Amino acid sequence: MSFDISLILDSLPKMLSGIGLTFQLLILSGVLGLLLAFVLLLMRLTEKWYFSVPAQVFIYVFRGTPILVQIFIIYYGLPQFEAIRESIFWPILREPFGCAILALTLNTGAYVSEILRGAVLAVDRGLLEAGSALGLSRSQRFIYITSPLAIRLGIPPYSNDVISLLKSTALASTITIFDMMGIARTIVAETYAPYEIFISLAIIYMIFTFFIQKGFGYFENFMSRHIKK
Repeated sequence: MSFDISLILDSLPKMLSGIGLTFQLLILSGVLGLLLAFVLLLMRLTEKWYFSVPAQVFIYVFRGTPILVQIFIIYYGLPQFEAIRESIFWPILREPFGCAILALTLNTGAYVSEILRGAVLAVDRGLLEAGSALGLSRSQRFIYITSPLAIRLGIPPYSNDVISLLKSTALASTITIFDMMGIARTIVAETYAPYEIFISLAIIYMIFTFFIQKGFGYFENFMSRHIKK
């Protein structure tokens, strides 16, 4: 099997033209998912069951089902309900981009909430007891003790989730979104050369993954600077 180098060189600019849409999906769903994860975290940490139980169910559903199924349910399923079509959310949900953002947000929110909860629970209880002994309130202990330590502990798993989210954005092409993956699929349909195109696309994603890992690595070092020798 020989690779058509000229085809790769011709296709790369076309695929990279979808980079803006890919990063829109990544950044918007990442930010919204982080906000959702924080809300779910607070619901999980509360002692009131009518907050914690719905959060647990939500997390279980979105972690226990494939993201592709979630995208299809939102894109093909929600428009079937008249209440959705008549709601204020319809201008967003009638577009593939809005459906993709919603699906990616809900999915990553469920995963990140568990990452945050694990980081919060991993904070040494002795530090919280020391803060209490110093007269800090519960909210002050959470802001000044738990949050900084939990952020440092949660950076490595959160960086993995961001990378997974980047790869999940490729699934948006299944609902007619022309991100990098959507453009690559179009080129393959025209050229019948899947190896050259998809391997080139895989290399592009690996390069982005490398820079994301490096970025989070620098951030982790910054947050851990006080414990470095």
